[in-house]
Amino acid sequence: MARQDGYGRRPDGWSAAGRTDAGPYGTPPADREQTTRHGCVTVLMAPFVTAARFQRPGREDRLADPAISGAQVARTCIGLGATAWLFYAYSLRQGAKDVIDEKLTEMLIAAAVLMVVGPLAVGAFVFAARPPLRDRYRRRLPGPLTAFGVLFAGAALLAFSFRRDLHDRLFVGAGDAGFVLSLLVGLTSLFLLPFVLTSSVLCVHHSFRTADVHEVLPPLLSPVVVVAMSVLQAVDGPPVNAPHSVWFLFLTGAPLSVTALSFWELRRLRTRYGITLRGALGR
Repeated sequence: MARQDGYGRRPDGWSAAGRTDAGPYGTPPADREQTTRHGCVTVLMAPFVTAARFQRPGREDRLADPAISGAQVARTCIGLGATAWLFYAYSLRQGAKDVIDEKLTEMLIAAAVLMVVGPLAVGAFVFAARPPLRDRYRRRLPGPLTAFGVLFAGAALLAFSFRRDLHDRLFVGAGDAGFVLSLLVGLTSLFLLPFVLTSSVLCVHHSFRTADVHEVLPPLLSPVVVVAMSVLQAVDGPPVNAPHSVWFLFLTGAPLSVTALSFWELRRLRTRYGITLRGALGR
């Protein structure tokens, strides 16, 4: 006989055989609602989580200095703050949609610059290393190659999903199967758009996982990308009606700050950890 003093009572909703308010599969309603909410969040975050998984460096023995990571985050925040101030302080020279499209294009161009400069720099680095180290760096290439390949494939599929003329040529004559394929392509673009944009941001931030090969590569590549972006912005002109002096400071501030941070990263790697470019090459 069950005790009635509070110690032998079963929680509400429980019987001798188990919970009585459980669902058809034995899951309580509250747990089912929580699982459903978590499932929706998981689906919405899937493009961002997948992009981070492919674009973040993954070598386990890679040196991760909190000071360097903090400086990189601070630099990004300062850059975003300066951009926000520029758009807040001065009026736009064109429509908001055109400005957003232009900024997204610049971000994709930065990723494209890295896709050209990155493999050349990594290949030259591996080739210049002495034979004992060359084989080690060659075994670390799958990380950057994966980052390159995933972004390139995602961008190509996204571009294809936006080409309605190609869809008509490929799918119209296929009847119902073509309609289903066209629908699948459209649904895939909903995943690819945030995935490609997030990958573009992360690949620039992490320099296409070149830290997987060696820690000195990201600070060497970052100034190249920022200088290329500044040149493109200078050619396109300012998106706002800002004075030439303000626009000049905005254009020169990014490459100068990134270059200074890269020199500081290389110096910190040398003074704190004894990592130098000559040592990385075995010379």
